[in-house]
Amino acid sequence: MSTKKLRVVMVTTEIVPYSKVGGLADVMGALPGALEEAGCEIGIFTPLYAEIDRSRFDIEPVSAASGLSVKVGNKQRRFKIYSATMPGTNVRILFIDNKHFYGREGIYTDPKTSEGFRDEDERTVFFNRAVIAAIKALGIVPDIIHCNDFHTALIPAYKELEDSDDRHFAEAGTVFSIHNLAYQGIFERDFMKLAGFDPSLYEPMSPFEYWGRVNLMKIGICFSDVVSTVSKTYAEEISSTEEFGMGLEGILKDRGKDLVGILNGIDQDVWNPANDDLLAATFSADDLSGKAVNKATLLEEFGLPTEPDAPVFGLVSRLVDQKGFDILAEAMPAIMKDNVRFVILGTGQKKFHELYTKLAKKYKGKLGIRLEFNNRLAHLVEAGSDFFLMPSRYEPCGLNQMYSLRYGTLPVVRETGGLRDTISNVTKTGSRGNGFTFKKYSAAELAKAIKKAASFYADSGALTSVRERIMREDHSWLKSAKEYLKLYRQARKHAGLRLTRR
Repeated sequence: MSTKKLRVVMVTTEIVPYSKVGGLADVMGALPGALEEAGCEIGIFTPLYAEIDRSRFDIEPVSAASGLSVKVGNKQRRFKIYSATMPGTNVRILFIDNKHFYGREGIYTDPKTSEGFRDEDERTVFFNRAVIAAIKALGIVPDIIHCNDFHTALIPAYKELEDSDDRHFAEAGTVFSIHNLAYQGIFERDFMKLAGFDPSLYEPMSPFEYWGRVNLMKIGICFSDVVSTVSKTYAEEISSTEEFGMGLEGILKDRGKDLVGILNGIDQDVWNPANDDLLAATFSADDLSGKAVNKATLLEEFGLPTEPDAPVFGLVSRLVDQKGFDILAEAMPAIMKDNVRFVILGTGQKKFHELYTKLAKKYKGKLGIRLEFNNRLAHLVEAGSDFFLMPSRYEPCGLNQMYSLRYGTLPVVRETGGLRDTISNVTKTGSRGNGFTFKKYSAAELAKAIKKAASFYADSGALTSVRERIMREDHSWLKSAKEYLKLYRQARKHAGLRLTRR
């Protein structure tokens, strides 16, 4: 039997601990280490943004690759390659450095305007072409190229249309992971010229045409050997309904068995209340006493009274339409009739900043809000809350509900995507289930679920029993990594079949 390691090249535009905007960064920061442990040889390509501290992470130039450039439209864009080792692993991170595209503040948006960069089309073409050029320059011959979201979606198309016979790519299988279908990368028709694709490829129903424009997510889906997304339910939702498929449900349905849902895991070393130095007090399933200390500290941080005793509902999120802030605001009058406390941490749309600032004043002493990104507070909310709220309109996977379970905090979620796959209703005695769920996206159903959770809080014995049980659940990445290995083998099989057809 061969002991050769599977060589996997992963491509991402954000990765913890170097850069982060959303959940993609967390996935990319944890999955590679689990894959390495499962027997893969991992290399990761990502941009070298101005905000990344080179000295802190020992990021050094790769001398073997110099004088590199790629064509973007009618311009040649030069770039350099830097390298580092992901902390705690042997995973090699390869950074693409270009001052024109990455020597600015922000990753996807301009911090001055909160709008997307106007040259996002050029930045995307550059990054995809630069990764391919870097693979060749470094002599990498991958078994798998694993792309993530629309910012990397051109790589499978370039591989198939321009480099199918190149020795670096001929036998490589391609995987395209959808972390959030809402962000598709839609550009005007002249993107074809910018990307260097033959204009004749742009025709109705082709991978390159989307209602008179170009959709990068569609291109990635069509040209990859297999497509994955971040939960089984989300895979079903996006391939069967217009609401979740967002215009691509037909394409995804056509992929059939090549569309696979693999639930994300979490880094159980980072999210571990027994050794979390960001908390006011550590605790474990065997000794929950520290949870009460964190609850008191949390209420103090948010300017809320600790007396009389009341269940605390926490929420750490981007304040955007997707996350259910509209129905939560609508439900507030009904919720606030009860003895409850709410803490909300995050930033997002201006309308929600204004709305929840007003609500915090209206329900002073019961609702606390911090409009900021604060990692320490995020951990404290998970540890100090009794319940964690995720009333999402849609949620591809979700990570916070799994963080919450680790901290003995029962999630209250809408049954969608990964929330449905991970959370089930607690029974009256607490013998089964790990949270509270509701189906219909409405303020009334949300309020009902919150009231049910608040009622359960009164049974301290059952609550303690559930906390001890859910803290022992396994949501590690190692479980998910095994599923990705199956997916990689499937992609390799497709690549082999493609070779034989030539």
